[in-house]
Amino acid sequence: MTRGELISALRATVGDRFVLIEKEDVIVYEQDGSIFQVMPEIVALPSNVEQVSTVVKLAKQANVPIVPRGSGTGLAGGAVPAEGGIVLSLARLNRILKIDLENRIAVVEPGVINVDVTKAVAKDGLFYAPDPSSQAACSIGGNVANNSGGPHTLAYGVTTNHVLGVEVVLDDGQIVWLGGEVPDMPGYDLCGIFVGSEGTMGIVTKVIVRLMKTRESVRTLLAIFDEMDGATQTVVDITGAGIIPAALEMMDRTTIEAVERGAPVGFPRDAEAVLLVEVEGLAEQTLRSMNVAREICQRNGAREARVAKDETERQLLWKGRKGAFGAMGALAPNYYVQDGVVPRSKLPQIMKRIAEISKQFNLRIANVFHAGDGNLHPNILFDMRAPGELDRVIEAGAATLRACIELGGSITGEHGVGLEKKAYIGLLFSEADLEAMTRVRRAFDPDGRFNPAKIFPTPASCGEIRMQPAQIPAGLWI
Repeated sequence: MTRGELISALRATVGDRFVLIEKEDVIVYEQDGSIFQVMPEIVALPSNVEQVSTVVKLAKQANVPIVPRGSGTGLAGGAVPAEGGIVLSLARLNRILKIDLENRIAVVEPGVINVDVTKAVAKDGLFYAPDPSSQAACSIGGNVANNSGGPHTLAYGVTTNHVLGVEVVLDDGQIVWLGGEVPDMPGYDLCGIFVGSEGTMGIVTKVIVRLMKTRESVRTLLAIFDEMDGATQTVVDITGAGIIPAALEMMDRTTIEAVERGAPVGFPRDAEAVLLVEVEGLAEQTLRSMNVAREICQRNGAREARVAKDETERQLLWKGRKGAFGAMGALAPNYYVQDGVVPRSKLPQIMKRIAEISKQFNLRIANVFHAGDGNLHPNILFDMRAPGELDRVIEAGAATLRACIELGGSITGEHGVGLEKKAYIGLLFSEADLEAMTRVRRAFDPDGRFNPAKIFPTPASCGEIRMQPAQIPAGLWI
């Protein structure tokens, strides 16, 4: 099948308006939230599972790759068409198909925005727990692909803990269900294998998500520290005291500066770190837990530890935390965010290592992270227009990931491997491990056409992929 024949067949399937081939149309799909850019050849936007199935069959006939894309908020290059082919946008599959209040589940299409699930059931006293910082923009399909987490991962887990089943389109266009509407289906957990596979096994077209009951009481504490060591030790001590907060989030001085310059919420700019501690449950339980958490903060040298007096103040604190990434533009034209993980007990050590890396590469690093589960988000600030600076940034990012591994951690907590970290996955797994994973992938995608060049090491380095575009526009924001 020629390229022209493929385009004609795609247009006959999804409509002329929804097959994009002109540069001015496809350029908006060349990048996700990462630093990688590759211009797509063809972008198709189906509106239902039957159209998705036909597009997959056409891609197989033409022997071209197919790259699924949600909202494009991913941070590891997972939606970048590294080897060309068809970018399959799932933005038009955006309906909430079913809400079952009795069984506390919802069936949604992959293009549904994360926060819209909670909005749809909030009046019934329910919510959808996984809450990435981008939840107002990211899609459920993208969350499934990357097994996304968020600030409340500590208490509620990540996406895989809240997905019961997925409808997927396989390599030959076949439409199948993995899992179902009840937990703990017998047999192999194929749904669990699929969540977090980063689009390398098939296309998700429906998702059954678990809904949770809204808690009776929610309390949020802001602790202000003049020393990072005191803040990180507080995290260790709170969890060591048997308290499992709903969220335990930290921001350093540089991040505080970004937030207060971009969208001020009242964080003190002279603090070395601020810690958000949130507990949920019965009113008596949250009061008791909050008192213990405040005592631990004070014992570790907190300048101030105060509980939000009402819902308005609590939401303001969270506005500062969830807006932290977007606020980085107040400090630098570009930033490169990492996603390493360390055991909680190693937080003091990793923060020292990140400070050393900042000095070594002469780069400013703003830290905002899910301290409760050791999931770090160092934001390396830079200017894409400065010659050689991007290469230095990538080296600093690699040094950060290696430091996480040396301290017993991992290269990703929720952003996925994608293009960004595939060169480092061999630091975590043996060749035998990687071959076992590859065999699982081949069982679903024998031709390797679903989202190629992601997760596993390939001969092309990350640098070569990154430089595929002829030019990187000056002043590009990432």
